[in-house]
Amino acid sequence: MKKLDWYIVKQFLSAFVFIVILLVAIIVVVDLTEKNGDFIKRHASTHAIIFEYVLNYAPYLASLMSPITVFIASVFVTAQLASRTEIIAMLSSGMSFKRFIRPYFIGACTIGVGIFYLVGWIIPNANKTRVEFERKYLKDSFSFTNRNVHIKVAQDVYAYLESYNNANDVGSRFTLERIEGTKLVSKLKSSQITWLADKKKWQLEASNIHTFNGQVEKISTLGRMDTTLNLIPKDFQSQYNEQQRYTLNELQNKIDELKVRGADDIPIYQIEFYQRFTAPFAVIILTCMGVILSARKSRGGVGLQIAFGFVLAFVYILFFMLSTGIAQKGGIPPIVAVWLPNIIFSGIAVLLYNTVPR
Repeated sequence: MKKLDWYIVKQFLSAFVFIVILLVAIIVVVDLTEKNGDFIKRHASTHAIIFEYVLNYAPYLASLMSPITVFIASVFVTAQLASRTEIIAMLSSGMSFKRFIRPYFIGACTIGVGIFYLVGWIIPNANKTRVEFERKYLKDSFSFTNRNVHIKVAQDVYAYLESYNNANDVGSRFTLERIEGTKLVSKLKSSQITWLADKKKWQLEASNIHTFNGQVEKISTLGRMDTTLNLIPKDFQSQYNEQQRYTLNELQNKIDELKVRGADDIPIYQIEFYQRFTAPFAVIILTCMGVILSARKSRGGVGLQIAFGFVLAFVYILFFMLSTGIAQKGGIPPIVAVWLPNIIFSGIAVLLYNTVPR
């Protein structure tokens, strides 16, 4: 890269870091002020607030706002160059607009790679502590209240619980059915199922098993017995922001597990998974859009262009939230919902690029 490239990249990355720090600091202060009453009520220590919540919440916010911050940074730097007629001088010297945008692209790729690594592995590990803190100090005690729970625990094997008490890890009226095709092969019935934490097994009370061979049914009494199942007490605990706690590899394993079980909340985890791949592309797309929109010298000054940048970035986020909300309800496939904003804004960026004076 030439000196001019280094100059623009340095300005762009410096503006990005400054805006991230500024916005994160403001949001954290407002958030702490809003939640101070809960911290006092639940006796959260200052050490826990700072080291378990704030220090883990800040990087999460930084990654979450990266589309806005990178867009604002590109608009701010480019608008400053345009206001000082530096862009006109560059283009007049024979530099193409494509060549002018190259250092921004390099800077955006650098940020994108960093964001991908953060959201893939670093931030999920930080979220494990943050989410646990929120469950303890900001959320009410969770009670599993679902009735008549059906869970697929293995291929052709289905578990049923009439109710489950997550306070003592006891379920009532448990059955385990094996179905091959459309035929019921066996059915294990138990009046109560209890988790044995020391053995990491389930204890079944007053159990018996029904086996079917055509029209012939055989019943065997098993009484009390211990067994292992693809089922743990965690499956009945609070799922608040659970998807944010998984690294990219763990998230893929979780999705595979939920598919085997035939769970209903798979889209939530799929959206989180695909979003981590689209985040770097969003950074690149919005950077290019920011440069294109602010490359002209505006009579309204830099402030007007930055304000317009804010609006457009928030439109992107709003569009993303709407599409993912529809995907969570099953309206559209999660991969389409996550990539759709990037595809549409890429098209807008191309249209805007064709309007820039060369």
